[in-house]
Amino acid sequence: MPAEGVAVASFNFAESRLVAEIYAQALEDEGVRVRRELDLGPRELVLPALRQGRIDIVPEYLGTAMTAAAPNDTVDRSDPEAVSRALADAVEPWGLRVLRHADAQNQNGLVVTRPTAERLALRTTSDLGPLAPTLTLGGPPECPARRYCLEGLADVYGLRFAAFVPLAGQSYVRQALEDDVIDVGVLFTADGALGGDDLVLLDDDRGLQPAENLVPVVRSDVLEASGQQRVAAVLDEVSQRLTTANLRFLNWRVSMAGNDPASEARGWLIRQGLVER
Repeated sequence: MPAEGVAVASFNFAESRLVAEIYAQALEDEGVRVRRELDLGPRELVLPALRQGRIDIVPEYLGTAMTAAAPNDTVDRSDPEAVSRALADAVEPWGLRVLRHADAQNQNGLVVTRPTAERLALRTTSDLGPLAPTLTLGGPPECPARRYCLEGLADVYGLRFAAFVPLAGQSYVRQALEDDVIDVGVLFTADGALGGDDLVLLDDDRGLQPAENLVPVVRSDVLEASGQQRVAAVLDEVSQRLTTANLRFLNWRVSMAGNDPASEARGWLIRQGLVER
């Protein structure tokens, strides 16, 4: 562990930064020295950094993390308990530990505007089948190579879109939908915008998406270091209280209302009784 403190990192999207900030503040409240490595990048950058000891803690998502760590493992991806155990086994040789996962989860979802849903009679992802060749999909730049994005949509649903527009950020996806630049967007199912009436989340009726519960993945040497015995307990307490409803509300507060992520993280920790005012 670096002398300057435990390195809490995040992926390069707003929810990951928010949850990492929650982890960081909860640890600091218990006297753990923390340095933040927020907005570090996609999993292809973050996972090697974690394995190499450049960072120490990252909020992960069970199903996608399992696919990255052990893509050929046959564990039932819809069972969070089974995935958590299998993920722990997969990353243990890398010197990593998987702590308690939260009830909160956030999967990839396909979203259309309400007028598009009504015009094309869209309720499920399968409904896109005959229409996809006439529609443009927008989503994160890594989507074409991801099992739970374009690759899986093709394999499981047979979807072949007319075009794909890479959009580096959920806000850009929402804006592109609003401006009719794209017809279908890849958004997270806990995106704050889905709490309103303007967007319609299509049902994943063939079960492509795995359980994506949030879970802290931590370097083992951090948990074993002298004076750091509280790290696991603190993060477990956070996971015990974090629900999908919490997550969507916090995402709305940050991404839609424009509030500061650090302030929202602090407010949630106070409301949960995890830190003092």
